[in-house]
Amino acid sequence: MTLPQALIGFAAIVVVLTLVPGLDTAVVLRGALNHSRGYGLATVAGIFTGLIVWGAAAGVGATAVLAASSTAYRLLSLAGALYLAWMGAGMLLRSFSRGSRSRSAIGARAGAPQVGTAAGDASTATGAGAAAGGGAPLWRGWLTGLATDLLNPKAGVFYLATIPQFMAVGVPPLLMGVLLAAVHGLCCVVWMGALAVGAAWIAPRLESGAGAALERWTDRVTGGVLLGFGTKLALDARV
Repeated sequence: MTLPQALIGFAAIVVVLTLVPGLDTAVVLRGALNHSRGYGLATVAGIFTGLIVWGAAAGVGATAVLAASSTAYRLLSLAGALYLAWMGAGMLLRSFSRGSRSRSAIGARAGAPQVGTAAGDASTATGAGAAAGGGAPLWRGWLTGLATDLLNPKAGVFYLATIPQFMAVGVPPLLMGVLLAAVHGLCCVVWMGALAVGAAWIAPRLESGAGAALERWTDRVTGGVLLGFGTKLALDARV
């Protein structure tokens, strides 16, 4: 198999996988909606980095340990399950606490004299915009994407099963693994990057009340997805 044939054949597989919504998609959308476009794109960059690491590991055969050792696979699965459950539970708790604060604030405004309404509305809108931006550092988004990818052992097993089938003649296995992972990563950058940009464009155009509700429900849905993936990983590790 020549290098162009290997890259095109692998791309045909990973394009389909990239378009199917999953854990990475949920994490990217949540970051873009609740923080900023830059945060969402930083999350995509973290996912790309994780794929490169898995590709290099598959190229040199390191991920064979996951397939050969049930103990190693279970340990990584449990670590990933705990991480996802921690993230998911944190998002759910924050979303419900924000909902309680919002209802309290609405009740307080309803009982207060309506003085300086325009200034108050402007102040509220400014505060809502600041909350939506979150001020979260971009490195945190990158780290979230990286950890989400690296702590998913199924990504390593997938690479172990597919990358050896696309080795090109005359190309070192390590380099080939990185090149194939880069193809997968570029697909993720194009698709998930577009999702992040679109989500970040939509978020500030919502009314303040709708934006706060969207933020809460984004956290709840993403938190539920993370808890679901974490539970599944933990159950798989027990088998």
